[in-house]
Amino acid sequence: MKRCEIDEEGKPNCDQIMNLEKILSEMPNEDEIQRNADIIKALGDPTRLKIIYLLKHGELCVCEIMTALDKPQPTISHHLNLLKNAGLLKWRKEGVWIHYKLSNPKLLGILKNLIENP
Repeated sequence: MKRCEIDEEGKPNCDQIMNLEKILSEMPNEDEIQRNADIIKALGDPTRLKIIYLLKHGELCVCEIMTALDKPQPTISHHLNLLKNAGLLKWRKEGVWIHYKLSNPKLLGILKNLIENP
């Protein structure tokens, strides 16, 4: 582990500060960090992950998702709203039902990559 060098005035070495400033300048802004956190939170629930895996095969109606997961409509709608608000789903209304699909078909590949290559 690299030790921080302190000068006579008690301040960190200038090279170390410059390196830290470079690292910080490459960090995403606060809005991007918050968006990333929201996406990770949205994926951090077993029911929501099951919904993502169901939608891998294409668009589904809320009623189909309810049946597949054996959960009531308010529960499924809550989870779908969180995924939709995180930008992970697209939707369209047909009559009284809403149909959902993945906003990015590569999402499951990205998840698989993340999980298999920690």
